[in-house]
Amino acid sequence: MASQGRGNGATMTDGVKTAARSGWAWLVATALGAGRLKPGPGTWGSVAALVAWFAVAYGTHASATAVMWGTLTAAVIATLVGIPAATIVERESCRKDPGFVVIDEVAGQWIVLIGTPVNWEHALLGLALFRLFDIVKPWPVRKLERLPAGTGIMLDDVAAGILGLIVMLVVRHWW
Repeated sequence: MASQGRGNGATMTDGVKTAARSGWAWLVATALGAGRLKPGPGTWGSVAALVAWFAVAYGTHASATAVMWGTLTAAVIATLVGIPAATIVERESCRKDPGFVVIDEVAGQWIVLIGTPVNWEHALLGLALFRLFDIVKPWPVRKLERLPAGTGIMLDDVAAGILGLIVMLVVRHWW
């Protein structure tokens, strides 16, 4: 339930002040609301990215090369727009790296999918690889999350996505 703040027009939703929300940043940062799903908003963000990728890649019947370049472009755009969006949402929510910010998972998941054939077996493997590296945070992933604000929020998942992409390419060589 929303409650009125102290005379400044602010409202509280889920313990977060909402009067000064930058609408575009919240839509981007939460991946159109996927970050509000429970439990595990990061997993939901990754699943949303996977479903969107699969729908576009499979639905358009695009060539493997077109899917690869389209996915790379989407990942770069998500990262470049995600950094300022995550920074704004972190500031407006007064929370460091808030869990409901999942644009980082979207970008990281799409990075893994750059090297993934358009079939459910490989797509699910890509999801598992990204989530593994995002949760375990091997070097340099953990180091990158220490960067300030949206840069740290985004770049640790970009690194997790790159590690997942490398493993995916090795697996594809043998599978």
